[in-house]
Amino acid sequence: MASTTTLTTPSSWREGMSSDNIKGLVLALSSSFFIGGSFIVKKKGLKKAGASGVRAGVGGYSYLYEPLWWVGMITMIVGEIANFAAYAFAPAILVTPLGALSIIISAALAHVILREKLHIFGILGCVLCVVGSTTIVLHAPQEREIESVAEVWDLAMEPAFVMYAAFVIASAFILIFHFIPQYGQTHIMVYIGVCSLVGSLSVMSVKALGIALKLTLSGMNQLIYPQTWAFGLVVVTCVLTQMNYLNKALDTFNTAVVSPIYYTMFTSLTILASVIMFKDWDRQSPTQVVTEMCGFVTILAGTFLLHKTKDMSDALSASLSMRLSKHSEEDGVNGAEGIPLRRQESTRS
Repeated sequence: MASTTTLTTPSSWREGMSSDNIKGLVLALSSSFFIGGSFIVKKKGLKKAGASGVRAGVGGYSYLYEPLWWVGMITMIVGEIANFAAYAFAPAILVTPLGALSIIISAALAHVILREKLHIFGILGCVLCVVGSTTIVLHAPQEREIESVAEVWDLAMEPAFVMYAAFVIASAFILIFHFIPQYGQTHIMVYIGVCSLVGSLSVMSVKALGIALKLTLSGMNQLIYPQTWAFGLVVVTCVLTQMNYLNKALDTFNTAVVSPIYYTMFTSLTILASVIMFKDWDRQSPTQVVTEMCGFVTILAGTFLLHKTKDMSDALSASLSMRLSKHSEEDGVNGAEGIPLRRQESTRS
């Protein structure tokens, strides 16, 4: 028994770092760079569009006429294409958590370009995200061998995943029609909740499409199956929904807050969906599963730090602004210069 155990561990390591997993890893990393940068470019486009039209956060679509927003959108599409390809080669448990890198890039660029200050503990949060991602990469499961898209469809039609999909769809509709009209402008979790719920279904469908295209390119045509086109329809519907509500969240709330919360919810739900549909953990030992969860918790700790330190920075900035304003009034600053500033701040609010 001892010799069998000794031989099994190296074998599982080699399987975990197979050539397909390495391809998925490289694609996922490049995707994070593109997507992290796109958040900042889109944010600048939304700000520019909101200055001359109706803001996206209150239902406007003037950003569609803003070239800068489209640059950010194209950058995000390139990142999503790389992400799409990554899911064809590696399991979702490996690909999805690597989105933490996009948070780091987004936070760093927001600090430099958008002047959204990153606290020292925010930097620690970035480090924790990297450590957690590395842990998951080193213990990721081998990709499940699938020979046709019909096999993926059968997995999606199993009772457990059908129940999960029904829960996601019902929750999304409740958020859209009941909670968003009342709390969309004040509670960040409402917009992000819709994006994350719908996103978990889109990832499963993207993975199915990726597998279909991979098999087609290898000589086994999957485009003749109606299931391939059904998965494609789900992807289009989910991505359009995500894009709409993510734009609203970015326009309404701070980028450095939106990115980590969206990542946390989206990744958690995607891993849950993948475990239910593809049964990733069935092919792993309890030690590997626990190690992956520890890595994921480490990433969550990093995103929590990024979130809380951003709140601290905002509170510090607000306090500093009040003190400067008070000192300016005491020093007899010209009132004619102060009024337009107050009007501008009230308009932004």
